[in-house]
Amino acid sequence: MYTNPFNQQKDPAEVRRFINENGFGILVSTLGGKHWATHIPLKLDHDEAGYEVLHGHIARANPQWRDLPNGSEVMAIFHGPHAYISSAWYDHPNVPTWNYVAVHVYGTFREIKGDELVQSLAKLTDKYESLRLSKLADAENQQRVTVAGLPPKLMNDNLRALVGFEIKITEIQANYKLSQNRDAKNHANIAQELSKQSDPLAQQIAAEMMQSLSC
Repeated sequence: MYTNPFNQQKDPAEVRRFINENGFGILVSTLGGKHWATHIPLKLDHDEAGYEVLHGHIARANPQWRDLPNGSEVMAIFHGPHAYISSAWYDHPNVPTWNYVAVHVYGTFREIKGDELVQSLAKLTDKYESLRLSKLADAENQQRVTVAGLPPKLMNDNLRALVGFEIKITEIQANYKLSQNRDAKNHANIAQELSKQSDPLAQQIAAEMMQSLSC
């Protein structure tokens, strides 16, 4: 991914935060000589040796996995907020642009099965059930879904319909395009104008811009 040096995010902790908070990614590989992409939730984790990995699964009916023998190179894309930047917000003539945050993760594919797949599904479910309940005032009265609590036949039927995988991470590229090339006055004005928008993505970009100043 092309990244202007102004926009490179080199803080590993920040990049991991972003992946964890924007875990619905895109798995990209080649299938029959053509690019193929699947939109799926992915979870950042560590393997038994301590290497960073991504866990995920796709439908067995999805042909993508058939062209992915163990060791295949794949890419996962994580996309965050984005917003149009009007040049009316500058104190000088210029052109409009777009601010955004995106992370590309490269690594090697390995299919996982059996108990390893069940554990992967359990971790993914636990993550998003915890996030769901954390947003509810009466979380203690809500039903919590767990993989262990699913009926065995339902679980087994679903396992047969899935292909689980682990991606051993070899490289991460992070592009935080947040008007870093603007002076302090224009940067602050862009963030202020974005914060006024009704679009929640624009408001998130404004927050990311202000956060970037404290890093």
